[in-house]
Amino acid sequence: MRAYLLLMAISAVVTYLATLLVRKAAHKYSIYPKAIRDRDMHSKPTPRIGGVAMFLGFLAAISIASPIGWFQVVFDDPAPIISVVAASAIIMIVGVFDDLYDLDWTIKLAGQFLAAGVLAFNGVQIVSLPIFGITIGSFGVSFVVTVFLAVLIMNAVNFIDGLDGLVAGVVLIGTTVFFAYSYLLAQQVSPTNYFNLATLISAIVIGMCIGFLPHNWRPAKIFMGDSGAMLLGLLMTTSALTVTGQIDPATLKRTDLVPAFLPLLLPVAVLLLPLLDFGLAVVRRLAAGKSPFSADRKHLHHRLQDLGHSHLGSVLVFYFWSISVSCTALLLFLTSIEDALLFGAVMTCASLFYTLWPVIKRRRARVA
Repeated sequence: MRAYLLLMAISAVVTYLATLLVRKAAHKYSIYPKAIRDRDMHSKPTPRIGGVAMFLGFLAAISIASPIGWFQVVFDDPAPIISVVAASAIIMIVGVFDDLYDLDWTIKLAGQFLAAGVLAFNGVQIVSLPIFGITIGSFGVSFVVTVFLAVLIMNAVNFIDGLDGLVAGVVLIGTTVFFAYSYLLAQQVSPTNYFNLATLISAIVIGMCIGFLPHNWRPAKIFMGDSGAMLLGLLMTTSALTVTGQIDPATLKRTDLVPAFLPLLLPVAVLLLPLLDFGLAVVRRLAAGKSPFSADRKHLHHRLQDLGHSHLGSVLVFYFWSISVSCTALLLFLTSIEDALLFGAVMTCASLFYTLWPVIKRRRARVA
């Protein structure tokens, strides 16, 4: 655990300092959009290239991890690590160009497919699905499924990037839960050496979010932009893929089937709200005859503000739901199903109450 905490700290410090430098450079050389778009929630031009700093934090932590003996098993086969770094560089570069020049959605989607393809081609892909031991039958099928999931998650994370601290906070919550799950799972599967790529990347992503949040908290001094949001989505996908594709559920010690489902359930739980927002946006835009990637002001975070939540209140709604769903999924691994479901029911009621609080408050005011 100390090794992972060390990498979290390195990632956080480098990301924080790099974000400070990127902010200063962006203002000095006017590297930010001059116009405020209708869907934007800020009132003055703000740099949107925070993803560059986050990528530097990721690179620093990976570079320092490589010579540490604890992680030798992770770096024995360099292909997955190289592919993750290369895919991250591709998606960061595509995101920066989109942040600065608003690329056509087809170009951005092509970049996402390229980054996901680099991952899948070099072995970071689903080999088997941990549901009753179902095995994907060919490299081609595994490649397609992996690329689809990676592109889906990148867009889901990117679609909720509309409020200060929203994406960084949601990803921090979800990845912390996923880190705990993958760490504990690795202890069960390989108690003599439980260092693995999934937990390593999760630790680094946690640090990236911690280092970036102070700059992005309201009022945000810089945004992560598409470069940061898609990078986080890609790294979260990588962590999930390395667990779902490489952990054999038959090796788990639990007698029930719940642990076998968790490698798929937990990533979905972590990204439940982003995936819901993404799905609703695609349906809404296609129904209107528009591109599924065309921008609008009808995302969930916009609707929460229309409901009556403040900027911070809307962000906290996402935080509460993320904690509720992801922690419930984790408890399925740590405790009995009954206790986990009870916790989930209580948290769901609390999250729903907070989500609807502006409506409840208005009705109470009318009655009074």
